[in-house]
Parts: sequence; C-alpha cells; structure tokens
Amino acid sequence: MRHASGKTQLATFAGGCFWCMVKPFDELPGILSLVSGYTGGHTEDPTYEEVGTETTGHYEAVQIRFEPDVFPYTRLLDIYWRLIDPTDAEGQFMDRGASYRSAIFVHNEAQREQAEASKRNLQLSGRFKGKIVTPILPAGPFYPAEDVHQNYYNTHRYDYNRYYEGSGRASFFKRHWDRKQDKEELRRRLTALQYAVTQEGLDEPAYDNPYWNNTSRGIYVDVVNGDPLFNSTDQYDARTGLPAFVKPLHEGYISKKGDLRDGKVRTALYGRLSGSYLGHLYHDGPPPGGLHYQINSAALRFVPEGEMVREGYGEFAGLLSRNREIYWRMSEHE
Repeated sequence: MRHASGKTQLATFAGGCFWCMVKPFDELPGILSLVSGYTGGHTEDPTYEEVGTETTGHYEAVQIRFEPDVFPYTRLLDIYWRLIDPTDAEGQFMDRGASYRSAIFVHNEAQREQAEASKRNLQLSGRFKGKIVTPILPAGPFYPAEDVHQNYYNTHRYDYNRYYEGSGRASFFKRHWDRKQDKEELRRRLTALQYAVTQEGLDEPAYDNPYWNNTSRGIYVDVVNGDPLFNSTDQYDARTGLPAFVKPLHEGYISKKGDLRDGKVRTALYGRLSGSYLGHLYHDGPPPGGLHYQINSAALRFVPEGEMVREGYGEFAGLLSRNREIYWRMSEHE
C-alpha cells in the first residue's frame, strides 16, 4: 500500500450520467471518497427531477476526494478522458441535454494547468477527428445527489450493467482507445512474449522465466504502464516455476475475472488500469491469508531496491522487510 502525506484534494468531473462515472475511479489507491451530485448551475440544493428539466444549469457530476501523493491528478485526468466523448457538446452518448454535458471543474490553479495540458495533448494525439470541446471550468458549489444515486453500480448492478452497455460507452471506448494502431504501438514496445502474455492471455512456461526464483529486493511493476503491483518481500516459492506472491501492493491496481479456459474454474488477474493479463489467484498459499497470486514474469518488470527512488517508487522502500525470508523458509519445509 502506498504511503500518503496526509494531503487531500478534490477533483470534480462531469461526463454524462453520473452512474457511469464512479466505478472507474472507485477503490483505486489514494481515492478516499466518491460522491455523485450536481454542480455548475444557478439553483441551490437541486433534486434529480429538477436537474432533469434542464432549467437549473447544473451538470451531473462526480466529486472525488483523493491523495495526490498517492494517485496524482494527472492520472485521474487520464481515466476521465477514456470515459467520455470529448467532441460532444450536447450531452454524452444516449443522454442528451445540458445536464449530461462533459466538463472538468478545477479546484486550484495547478489543476487548471494540468487539465489544459491534458486537453491539448489529447487534441494533438489525433485520437479524435473532431475538436475537443469539453470545457475546463472553475469549481463551485457541489450538491450531493439523493442516496439512490450513490454507488449505483454496486447497489443496482443489473440496472447499471444494462444501462452501461445500452448507452454506447463500451463500444465507444473500443473504437477510440483500443484501436489497431494502439495494439501496433504496444507490439513495438513489448517483446513478443510480453505481448502474447499481457494482450493475448498466454501463460509462460514454468521454470523458464526470469522471476520465478528471483531473490533480489525491490518491487514488481506492470510491464505495460508501470503501476506498482507486488513487493519482493511478499514473494515465495510455490513450486510452480512461476512468480508467486501472498498479496499485491494494493488491490486497487488489480482486477479479477472468472476464467473457464481449459475446462477449469479459476480467477484470472488483470492490471486494472492497463488491462494486461497477469496470471491467476489461488487459495493454496501460506498462512495466515492462504492466498497465492501466480503471476507471469512477462507481465512484470522488476525494479531493484537501488533503483526505486530514481524510478519514482521510493515511497515503497520502507516495505522491504524480512517477510520474504520467512515465506521462503516456510515453503522449504512444506
């Protein structure tokens, strides 16, 4: 888990229906709270019905309290752009009207500068043919929405999933953020094996990979986007010929999905923000947790202890304890 300085900030984003703006940020490292609500208008304490009349001037939005030392504002912006159609000034996807417009509401000058730079870079990238019209506006009063709208993706899962798919968000993301040229760029950056593992779900050969018996101190990061995933002191010998860990650095960087390949029922692990296939989760690990994160070496990049500060991972140095020796001694006597 990443250490925080105690500093917190607010980030406020409008991106159409606020039901769809919570899940992508929820439970990420450094995210302390997420509130769906209304902002940008001229009335006080508006209701959902009032905002829906398009007479209040309010946007549906989500307000995030976060620790910038743990999860920087620039990374929140990266996630935000992938959730919206930034070329649409009249709403988002199937939701039309002023309350469904996109906007970034900034809380200080640093946020404004970072948001402006992020918007310019997106325009220059050529990812979208049209002009990026999402405005960057000063944050004002924010009014939390009614309880039924909070954490909607968890409290109304069936309705949320049906709405999300029907809205067109998923297909829009695939067209603009999972393009053929994106895959080609990734092929150039990764080795053939790294690409096959992370993008095509291949599991590499046992005992024929660089990290299965690595005894150096450091951390393992996602080979695609550099997210910190595992600590070497949480690694142990599971006698599978693949790297094994008792826990990740933070669960928020990993997503889990059911895997029925090869006629087995397993839990597959992916990098939550990179989408990279990592490996599998089993329940045959050492006590007290009993968890076994079996990860492909090709999905990881090892950052040695001596390089952690230079590469921006210095905050994890204090986690390099002697647990690794304990786990390895335990596995030797099984």
